[in-house]
Amino acid sequence: MYFGILIALVPLGLGYLIKIKNNSWMSKINLTLSWMIYLILFIMGSELAHLDNLTTNLQIILCYAIVLFVCTFGGNFVVLLIFDYFSHAKTVKANQTYDSRFKMIFESLRVCIALILGFVCGLFPLFIWQYAEITTQVVLVFLLFFIGIQLRSNNISIKQILLNKIGITTTLLVTISAFFGGIVASFILDLPARVGLAMSSGFGWYSLSGILMTEAHGPIIGSATFLNDILRELCAIILIPTLINRYQLTTLGLCGATSMDFTLPMLQKGGGIAIVPAAIAQGFLFTLIMPIFITLFNYGAI
Repeated sequence: MYFGILIALVPLGLGYLIKIKNNSWMSKINLTLSWMIYLILFIMGSELAHLDNLTTNLQIILCYAIVLFVCTFGGNFVVLLIFDYFSHAKTVKANQTYDSRFKMIFESLRVCIALILGFVCGLFPLFIWQYAEITTQVVLVFLLFFIGIQLRSNNISIKQILLNKIGITTTLLVTISAFFGGIVASFILDLPARVGLAMSSGFGWYSLSGILMTEAHGPIIGSATFLNDILRELCAIILIPTLINRYQLTTLGLCGATSMDFTLPMLQKGGGIAIVPAAIAQGFLFTLIMPIFITLFNYGAI
């Protein structure tokens, strides 16, 4: 149990101790991170191809993902909407035009292409698949290490995060309602409650949640978790222009961990510059707590 927790948290912590100011080096790290994510998702796809009763298992994955998404994202939406309705937070209308949502959706779906390519290649009996597990573990350690560096190098201090009340509030609301949804989903799917809690702890960070869940529970649970989190990002992209003028806190919360990066430009266009600190705070907090919660739930510490 403790070894699994250390594998997840130590690289992230060590990376956070390193701050890089050179933009050229940061660009290389960001590019390396992208390729590492694609590599791990490729391996995940190959593991799916090696499952027995493939057609049945794909149906199970899809069922798990849909039930989990309805319970977690739906729970987030209801709780955030109620809080947004009764809160007195000021909203700002930016009146800016959005880039094509279809373009952003396509960019988000690129990670699925890596998964599909891995699945297709996994259908062929290649000797390299015997090294898939150890390769994933090694790449995962470096992935977390580079993510830690990335977080520290964005000039975001822990003090700034802890002082942003809106970012903390939306993080708490999303976390609690997602956990409740995960428990409900576990009962519906006849899974252990801690597995449902772990699956609901991705908060939209699909590139890592699927990896961690695959390592702990195999490709079926890992793929379902991945699909759940990518559905969150896709739905957030679709809903931001519709909701943000009237329900800014709801829109922010639904973005989950992506509010610090992928969905941040859309949030800023609709909510103005005032929403940016809260969006960064929320994304940063989810980035920190996601691997902690998933690891704790997976290894039975909770």
